[in-house]
Amino acid sequence: MKEYQISDQLLIKNYRKGNEACFEMLLNRHKSRVFTTIYLIVNDRYIAEDIFQEAFIKVIKTIKSEKYTEEGKFLPWLLTIARNLAVDYFRRKQKMPMITNSSGEDIFATLPVYEENREEKLINEQKEGIVRELIKLLPEDQREVLVLRHYGELSFKEIADMTNVSINTALGRMRYAIQNLRKLITEKEISLR
Repeated sequence: MKEYQISDQLLIKNYRKGNEACFEMLLNRHKSRVFTTIYLIVNDRYIAEDIFQEAFIKVIKTIKSEKYTEEGKFLPWLLTIARNLAVDYFRRKQKMPMITNSSGEDIFATLPVYEENREEKLINEQKEGIVRELIKLLPEDQREVLVLRHYGELSFKEIADMTNVSINTALGRMRYAIQNLRKLITEKEISLR
């Protein structure tokens, strides 16, 4: 039996009218290609997953605000967003917010300006992996704000709007996330030097 495939245009049109299942169909149709595109650029599964989510959040916002006009060119538009976000990731890496441990060291270990040798690169990747694992241990509301702010580079107003809380609540969750992250580093006696 032939599978009837609804066009991206029709799915977008129906999604705008409130049919959430249409967006799920779009997501399932294109997720493999989009994720692969991102992964090939950043070469890190965790970061690729974050950027993948960020790309689809951006797509949702654009479609719902009715700013999407690329009729018939949804996939190229989506891949452009994903690629740009992946490239922006490297630019943001130099502008990460400074979150320090009890010794005053930046726990995100931003990449230095000079080119790292292979050993330094492996050490930094290991540190970043440790921090990502610690972030997973945070309560969901704190983790969400931290990821949106740090990896998504969203303003606290955007985070508040996205999570349906006040700006003060978003700021508080970020403060607690940082405090809890510092406690986890201390408790687990992790050195991020």
